[in-house]
Amino acid sequence: MVQIPNPPSHSSPAPRPVPTSADVARLAGVSRATVSYVLNNTSAVRISEPTRRRVHEAAKELGYVPHAAARSLRAGHSRMVLMPAPDFPVGPLYSQFISELQWALGRLDYTVVQYGSIGVYGDEAARAWAELRPVAVLVPGAGLGPQGVSVLKRSGARAVVTLGPECVDGAHSLLMDHEAVGHCAGSHLFDRGRRRIGVVVPGEAGLESFSQPRLEGVRRALHGTEATVTELPLAYEEEAAARLAARWRELDLDAVFAYNDEYAMLVMRALQDEGVRIPEDTAVIGADDLMLGRLLRPRLSTVHIELPSGRDLAELVDRAVRNPGAAPETHKVLGASVVHRDSS
Repeated sequence: MVQIPNPPSHSSPAPRPVPTSADVARLAGVSRATVSYVLNNTSAVRISEPTRRRVHEAAKELGYVPHAAARSLRAGHSRMVLMPAPDFPVGPLYSQFISELQWALGRLDYTVVQYGSIGVYGDEAARAWAELRPVAVLVPGAGLGPQGVSVLKRSGARAVVTLGPECVDGAHSLLMDHEAVGHCAGSHLFDRGRRRIGVVVPGEAGLESFSQPRLEGVRRALHGTEATVTELPLAYEEEAAARLAARWRELDLDAVFAYNDEYAMLVMRALQDEGVRIPEDTAVIGADDLMLGRLLRPRLSTVHIELPSGRDLAELVDRAVRNPGAAPETHKVLGASVVHRDSS
């Protein structure tokens, strides 16, 4: 039997006391009220810049961090804005939007917390979010209903904002018109003389609320014309794209709207490997206007998507927090315009 020797016992140093606002006030030579005003970014009280600097330096030296729960009790609400993680794959465009929004909310002294959950959706998810007592919740995609909004508001959320295709009773709504994206792509291909148009519909779970409206947008753009629309289900895999390209001549399509730039790059590479010339045999257009599309040869045509401004959304959240009794606002966002390049 091998015995594991006990390590020699060492007396643990006494834990250092947690610094308080009173310690910061003594070191900075100011009152505790001044410390509170400075560290809580209170705008109602004018404090000189040298004093603010001394308070921040003292807090940093002592390792003092304001107590969020205590601050919430004083204010009557937290400064936490909860952003549930989307249940759909996100690309560079959405990530850039989220970064801008977080920066803008931070400038308004809110703390953004991203919440990830697996297998919990809609109103059930709202109850989990409510446990954290956020002052605002920004919900991407569909799924949250009026009951979930009510749960969040009863827990103290002053603002519930949804980003999706439909309004939700009781919530501020940013309506994202993905049909307009498809309409732009379909109109562009038709105007370029294409009449047999394929539309890629991603096989990835969670993208249906984006892909189906884009497909319908193409159909609406071509309604009443001699052009045809062929739905092309496709997984985001090289093998799946190669199988699609292998039967391209059988499909007899002269254009494809590939849902977004990433799918467009996947399809274009597979078609070129199969000997299909772009754009002579088949025109290709994506969406999102990613920089990588400009580096391809031929350069990728795309639909430029204008997402809501992160700063404008942050200001909407702030308005709702300050005036929770105001009527919910509804804004149509997601502008779309074609960027014509070599692939179409």
